[in-house]
Amino acid sequence: MKIFLDSANLEEIEKVLKLGIASGITTNPTIIAQEPKTDYLTHVKKIVELCKRYKQEVPLSIEVFQTDPEKMVAQAKEFVEKLNYSNLNIKIPIGWAELGVIKELNKNNIKVNCTCGIKEAQAVLAASVDAEYFSLFCGRIRDLGVDPFLVISNVRKLLEGTNTKLIIGSIRQEKDITDSFLAGADIVTVPFKFLEKMAIHPKTTETIDQFISDFHKWMGQ
Repeated sequence: MKIFLDSANLEEIEKVLKLGIASGITTNPTIIAQEPKTDYLTHVKKIVELCKRYKQEVPLSIEVFQTDPEKMVAQAKEFVEKLNYSNLNIKIPIGWAELGVIKELNKNNIKVNCTCGIKEAQAVLAASVDAEYFSLFCGRIRDLGVDPFLVISNVRKLLEGTNTKLIIGSIRQEKDITDSFLAGADIVTVPFKFLEKMAIHPKTTETIDQFISDFHKWMGQ
């Protein structure tokens, strides 16, 4: 059971790395596009630098933005070469032609996060080409009127005995995180705002305040 941070924001990434609470970082083109405009690899290099600075070279997933299979392979190789980060994972969306891309990247020892998963059959194909991760999108499955946690549970069973780890993304609310783990997720990748909320409860704050107050009274303070 691992928590990844789903963000490309340098401040958020640095906060999480300082605390040492994330086991990985995931991004996608939409997340990157929320940051100040710059060269794509320049921004990702800053994420890599933060991981190295805090001596937490955790798995980092970045996504290709080419759609032609040959160009996807070439771009993935370019990312690996220019970033020089041993724990880099290239996100390749699940698709028919993309399965060949994943297979080709595997031949070149490039780890793949097969992403944009919505249904169980896609997980079967991702595992068949030895994707390092299969990313299933909780919130987007729910948008279809389907129970995402039943899909997660089914995928967990299908991936048993394979080398492919199950990541749950598209987290829309705090409860999605715990429910995803209960359904069998290996990893949940979480926006920063939910990570902070997970640590806080009014009753916890009340209890801590009472403990400190009672102790100060006992000490005569």
